[in-house]
Amino acid sequence: MSTAVATDTDAHAAAATPDGLPVPRRYWSVATIWLAMAMSVLDGAIANVALPTIAGELHASAASSIWIVNAYQLAITVTLLPLAALGDRLGYRRVYMAGLAVFTAGSLGCALSHSLTALTAARVLQGLGAGGIMSINAALVRFTYPKRMLGRGIGMNAVVISISAALGPTIAAAILAKASWEWLFAINVPLGVIAIAIAVRALPRTVGAQRRFDWLSALLNAAAFGLLITGVEGLVGQGVVQGLVEIAAGLAAGVLLVRREWRQEAPLVPFDLLRIPIFGLSIATSVVSFAAQMMAYVGLPFYFQTVLGRSAVATGLLMTPWPLAVGVAAPIAGRLADRYRAGALGGAGLAVFALGLFLMSTIQPGASDLQIAWRMAVCGLGFGFFQSPNNRAMLTAAPMQRSGAAGGALATARLLGQTAGALSTAVFFQLAGTRATTLALATAAGLAALAAVVSLTRLRLPPRPRPEPLDRVDPVAAGP
Repeated sequence: MSTAVATDTDAHAAAATPDGLPVPRRYWSVATIWLAMAMSVLDGAIANVALPTIAGELHASAASSIWIVNAYQLAITVTLLPLAALGDRLGYRRVYMAGLAVFTAGSLGCALSHSLTALTAARVLQGLGAGGIMSINAALVRFTYPKRMLGRGIGMNAVVISISAALGPTIAAAILAKASWEWLFAINVPLGVIAIAIAVRALPRTVGAQRRFDWLSALLNAAAFGLLITGVEGLVGQGVVQGLVEIAAGLAAGVLLVRREWRQEAPLVPFDLLRIPIFGLSIATSVVSFAAQMMAYVGLPFYFQTVLGRSAVATGLLMTPWPLAVGVAAPIAGRLADRYRAGALGGAGLAVFALGLFLMSTIQPGASDLQIAWRMAVCGLGFGFFQSPNNRAMLTAAPMQRSGAAGGALATARLLGQTAGALSTAVFFQLAGTRATTLALATAAGLAALAAVVSLTRLRLPPRPRPEPLDRVDPVAAGP
């Protein structure tokens, strides 16, 4: 049988498939999706906490040890869009499982590393694997859940990410209290093997687009994102000249990338999707809201410890109400998003988020833990209520065959927003000293309010995207 005939047969068989996966296969599919996502998010959080310990044992300076964190984040950032495009071409299941296998191998490499160079290289490998997981995550959720339950699935996805980020420091502290730092990474190996074993039988199979992968665009994408981020970080630090050179090189790579991709039918950078009004507005809202979130996340620990005089343990506890509130609000908002429009839900959530950030900016040095905790919870409730409807709007605005590109854009928007927020807070610290956190929170509140207005403009757009053909999922018979 020729390739063309085989592909046609697969497509016809898939056309008869019910919307989403059947139970219990659906539960197994989300189990491996969430387990892999939790590991990749946790590894971004635990390394920050363990950095002083690792640097001390490897006899590395504080400046050089930062690359244990940066190598992981940069590898994810530069690969999200290329791997999402690869998923559209090869099938999401293949790219996701490959990413999971690479992440597991990278974790083993980290656990076996005995030098900063080896650990940094292993963290790059881990980041490449995490890029495969994060870029395809949303697409697999879309094919796992029926469309009428997609908001619910996205809401639970947000809960897993939020709880993983919240528990990261606690898990890292618990492991370091009982074992060496290598176990921070070694624990991923058996979990990764379990996730792969489940994924083999449970994940939905999707038919790729059978288009050639644009390697030159992928390299230009990596150069643009990588050089711009490291260049801006250099400006915030002391390497001004080097930072400007890197920014200029990154902008040049970005211009070449846009010129190459702008009119392509299915570009690696999803310009075709950004031309869809609701998708473009949702991406813009996501970038701004995550920037506001990260400005608070970076600034508040310093404020709690240096201004309010809280201990490191107390600071961790005071940061907890925010992600816990996200965990409460996100699934509720996800269910509502299956019935009501994202513009209204997202606008309401962002308005509450902006209010919470403003209230946080008014905290005085004598504030009690309760006064801080309920304000943090307001921030989390607002952000969680926005996130699920916004992500659902992005996914459903894209054609099914571009689900990978939509998911990659979603993850990229989150990382770009977080990077911009962290760098902005660093600038506030350089310019404003002890008032930096208060100014960062007030600015974040303004950004969230702006994002709320942008979200509400989506109400002027048509309420529903065009019907989507259910022609990309494997037959039920292919499941366990």
